[in-house]
Amino acid sequence: MPENAATPASSSTPTAGRRAVKAVIPAAGLATRFLPATKVVPKELLPVVDRPVLQYIVEEAAQAGIDDVLLITGRGKTAMVDHFDRRPDLETRLAEKPELLAAVRRPEQLAQIYTCRQPEQLGLGHAVGYAGTHVGDQPFAVMLGDEFVSLSEPLLPAMLDLQARTGGIVLAFAEVPLEETKRYGIASVAPADRSLADLGEVVEVTGLVEKPKPEDAPSNLAVLGRYVLPSAIFEAIGRTGKGSGGEIQLTDAMGLLLKEGMPVHAIVYRGTRYDTGMPLGYLQTVVQLACEREDLGAEFRQWLGEFVASDAGRRT
Repeated sequence: MPENAATPASSSTPTAGRRAVKAVIPAAGLATRFLPATKVVPKELLPVVDRPVLQYIVEEAAQAGIDDVLLITGRGKTAMVDHFDRRPDLETRLAEKPELLAAVRRPEQLAQIYTCRQPEQLGLGHAVGYAGTHVGDQPFAVMLGDEFVSLSEPLLPAMLDLQARTGGIVLAFAEVPLEETKRYGIASVAPADRSLADLGEVVEVTGLVEKPKPEDAPSNLAVLGRYVLPSAIFEAIGRTGKGSGGEIQLTDAMGLLLKEGMPVHAIVYRGTRYDTGMPLGYLQTVVQLACEREDLGAEFRQWLGEFVASDAGRRT
């Protein structure tokens, strides 16, 4: 447990009824896959057409009714906070361009943004542990800073409602090819209580393992970058040693609470998910969202089709 993180009074006994109103976005990583671009520009601010990845994530939180967002940052990443701050000088210049002015003002209107610095990047569990003081004894959402879902196919509202009912841990799953299990936390599951069916495809989680080899994976259900957690997770992180990759893994802390009786459920998400954590996924996200834009989609799709059909597009 980080020294400056709170240790709320915790128990593996869940308390249902309170809906999470805060979100934590761990965003302190070095993003080595995107170097040298991320030497100065945080990966979370790489643009997807004309909005950074991080804004899409905060918009997802705002849509779910969360207006309190804590960014876990690292050295050289203060620009993430600046993106959600006012720019009066720029706003003055855009006074006669109302559409651009609204776009510039939108980030600051989404949520209250708070920050906490993680001095060393020692795993997702280590990063989440720094949120203890800010979160206190409330349930909260964790949203990874390199993936988001379509606002027309929301995921987080149902997760928040499910956690408010069960009081335990709520995860999001997606089916992945078996050969990709080594990239994710993978779950073993059982059918959930039928009373939860109105919230979507809900399953009860019976086990979690971090990045197993395909031959060792209990299923192909991968943990996505969305979690709704009780405050008991902070004490569990403090009892969690180094795991996969020599880091303090959030999956291991959740597994500890699961073994101690904490209910863990998940929603299997079958909507549109964008993963910008690696260059290929980032490029796919840019192309897909550009194609869907009303203002430039038609022209871009035409150019893209012509490019792919051309000699240049067929080169390898």
